Amino acid sequence: MNDKTNLATSRGATWLRALAGQHAAGTCVQFADAPLDGAHGESARFITVAPDAENRFPRARDNVVGLEQGWRLAQAVRDAIAEDTASGTRRPIVAIVDVKSQAYGYREEMLGIHLACAAAVDAYASARLAGHPVVALIVGPAMSGAFLAHGYQANRIVALDAPGTMVHAMGKEAAARVTRRSVEDLDALGEKIVPMSYSMASFAKLGLLDELIEGVNADAPSDADIARVRDVIARKVREARDDKSGMAHRLQGESAQRTRAASIEVRKRLAQQWDAS
Repeated sequence: MNDKTNLATSRGATWLRALAGQHAAGTCVQFADAPLDGAHGESARFITVAPDAENRFPRARDNVVGLEQGWRLAQAVRDAIAEDTASGTRRPIVAIVDVKSQAYGYREEMLGIHLACAAAVDAYASARLAGHPVVALIVGPAMSGAFLAHGYQANRIVALDAPGTMVHAMGKEAAARVTRRSVEDLDALGEKIVPMSYSMASFAKLGLLDELIEGVNADAPSDADIARVRDVIARKVREARDDKSGMAHRLQGESAQRTRAASIEVRKRLAQQWDAS
């Protein structure tokens, strides 16, 4: 399958084209270097996971993170690190997130999907720690281990407030089966318990989302939509460069203080015990 076919089959690929132009390298993981902020003349590496109908692993032919996707994400990020180490620059890395899940399967488990996903996590974390501003743009589902591998290690996370964007451990239908509830009951529960909700507005209340971008057509963005999202990414890149605390801000905001009070207390007690040992 050629790259053009792959590029037309997911939101992630649509936004890669919109933000970085028509030409991208790769199949199941696509990336391109393109200008980010015209005012400053800075380029960024844009990366997304896209469907690949001819992938040799049948369970990884959709926009999911499988064995090949994990290693190729790591390669795309680490190549940027190596190139910038030689040149002395630290380009921004933009993870365009549209991943339905990690690729479950016997072969994937036997061949070490945990290692492939861990390689992607480590690459993104290494880029962030090396001084590359990493921004995750959620344009579709950001599910389970796939989001951990592609996007969660970002300095800043932004998302489109549009149907189909969500962050969760599992799909709604699967969660309904596991909890022995109907989908309607699960939705009602999500209105009371924030971490159970599938809406991006609820996810934002956890302090993990830095900006929710409203009024953007996620499937067919206009030039104005693209310019607006590009401006948000450029602003978050500047924020990341100015913020030396890494990801600590996720627990410092007003929303996090309210909705993640228990998590904050656990971290505090763990730190006390660690320092006392």
